[in-house]
Amino acid sequence: MRSNIKKLVCKNPKDLALIDVEADAVPEGWVPLDIARVGICGTDYHIYSGNQPFLKYPRVMGHEVSAWVSDEYCGTDFKIGDLLILNPYFACNGCHACKNQKPNCCENVEVFGVHRDGAMAEKFSAPPQNLISADGLTPDQAAMVEFLAIGCHGVARTSVTPGAKTLIVGSGPIGLAAAIFARLSGSHVTMLDVSTKKSEMLGRKFDLRVVHPSDDKTMQSLQDKFDHVFDATGNINAMNSGLKFVSHGGTYTLLSIVQQELQFPDPEFHKKEVTLFASRNANRSDFARVIKAIKDGDIDTDVIATHRTNLNNAATDIHKWAAEREAVIKAIIEINA
Repeated sequence: MRSNIKKLVCKNPKDLALIDVEADAVPEGWVPLDIARVGICGTDYHIYSGNQPFLKYPRVMGHEVSAWVSDEYCGTDFKIGDLLILNPYFACNGCHACKNQKPNCCENVEVFGVHRDGAMAEKFSAPPQNLISADGLTPDQAAMVEFLAIGCHGVARTSVTPGAKTLIVGSGPIGLAAAIFARLSGSHVTMLDVSTKKSEMLGRKFDLRVVHPSDDKTMQSLQDKFDHVFDATGNINAMNSGLKFVSHGGTYTLLSIVQQELQFPDPEFHKKEVTLFASRNANRSDFARVIKAIKDGDIDTDVIATHRTNLNNAATDIHKWAAEREAVIKAIIEINA
């Protein structure tokens, strides 16, 4: 008989409950895990608030995960006690994208914690191909790799060039991740965000130039000035208006996904010969680059992790942080020490 574990379940929008249930059976070939840390991202807040498309409740959230291989493990891919990172994108391995080594945009992709239950629990399991060694990282650092990999993927897909002028619109975790890797690529980074509080915090903590759109003169000066523009707002109005910041011959990369249709003027798009990119999720190569950057000291994860809780208090704290997101960069749930 399997032991009981604690899970944090989002039963319905704004209804989180910590439940005590029998641990799930580990599918054949999968790796049983003792969860160390789970990062909370914008998708989790959307699930909690009821704004996440294509989602069914109840749902166990959690896709930014570090975990140790459980002592129940009998396989050969890892050793008991190894610290691992979850790659939460469950690809089919059979579609056109997967066959072309692009599992991040698999036609049938399911994301742990979104389309299937995630890791806000004491125990979890995953296929070995979805697990990456976190050797040399702390549990906190390992839980931050996934969201940083999304920004890394967008920057790599765009081929950001040294010395280029780069604008990141939206200063949430994904926007920050893109800013970090754009700067590591040698570009000059400016961020644009509607939150004065978040702008001040990012400017101070990360030595970034952050602009608030209420400054009309500055906003005017930004138009047609950037070689690379990234949108990480998740706001269709911002996405539709971002083209104005792109210089002639520049790139426009959309890190956000929304349900509405994109609309912008073709004459402006064509006369600038803009290259438009969509960037979705991340690949193992992006995870590897993030891990190396953290190990090399290029990313200060202690500055990123601004809030912390445990599984017992997570329901209360997520409710509070969902209403105070301007003050939060990255919150982490500490599950097992």
